[in-house]
Amino acid sequence: MLQMMQVCGGRGMPLPVVSVGLLLLVCAKWAEPYRTPHPEEDQDRYDPRDYRQETDYHRDNSERRRTECKRCCDPVEEPLQYGSNYPQYQVVPQINITILKGEKGEVGQRGSYGKTGKIGQMGPRGPHGLKGTKGSIGTPGEPCKSYYAAFSVGRKKALHSNDYYQTLVFDTELVNLYGHFNMFTGKFFCYVPGIYFFSLNVHTWNQKETYLHVMKNEQEMAILYAQPSDRSIMQSQSLMLELERDDEVWVRLFKGERENAVFSDDFDTYITFSGHLIKAKSEG
Repeated sequence: MLQMMQVCGGRGMPLPVVSVGLLLLVCAKWAEPYRTPHPEEDQDRYDPRDYRQETDYHRDNSERRRTECKRCCDPVEEPLQYGSNYPQYQVVPQINITILKGEKGEVGQRGSYGKTGKIGQMGPRGPHGLKGTKGSIGTPGEPCKSYYAAFSVGRKKALHSNDYYQTLVFDTELVNLYGHFNMFTGKFFCYVPGIYFFSLNVHTWNQKETYLHVMKNEQEMAILYAQPSDRSIMQSQSLMLELERDDEVWVRLFKGERENAVFSDDFDTYITFSGHLIKAKSEG
């Protein structure tokens, strides 16, 4: 600006005039209105055809929304607001589910049992427990029951062997407790199982053999034997047997393969057979 004033002053123009002209020029520059870089884009040009197309578009959308099937739980679409360039946000309420917890329901039915699991390993033995208190006295038991069985019988008649075995039958009853010895069959019948003691005594016949068996049922348990001799003697045999219920014990004379006999004189008792219970099986 100073250079322009010097130039104008050099051409003969008065300096005040130049100064006023420059001031007016500056003020006119500042008073000029603001213009956008693209004025043709900022102006809204109204076109009736555009309005008619936009109206038809919104009408078609409205009719399509009315004809579409929607659920009552679907969110409602809000119409677009014209003339707004900002995005529209939809307010969605949030509900705290914890405050809507209902009351406690009833207990359900019990389910079925599951399968049995495998047996585990045996654990270590635990410590000894404390000693318990002394128990009360029990009720009195039954009195101890004792069992008895005994017999002793004799024979006064002599017996000679035959072609078959013969049972030695006795004719004299010395002791027969509870009748366990049958005098007609010559056999002792066991009513009380247990351990018994038996003894047999006979008088031999001179010049004859003496051969007898002590029998348990049909089994030979012991032998009483004496060889032929010039004189007769007393011969004995004894044993213990374990008997069960209904067992029988008796004496048998051997059959006559050779002369066999036991002596007696019809007056004195030379032959005896005795037995008694030592311990019943029920006593343990």
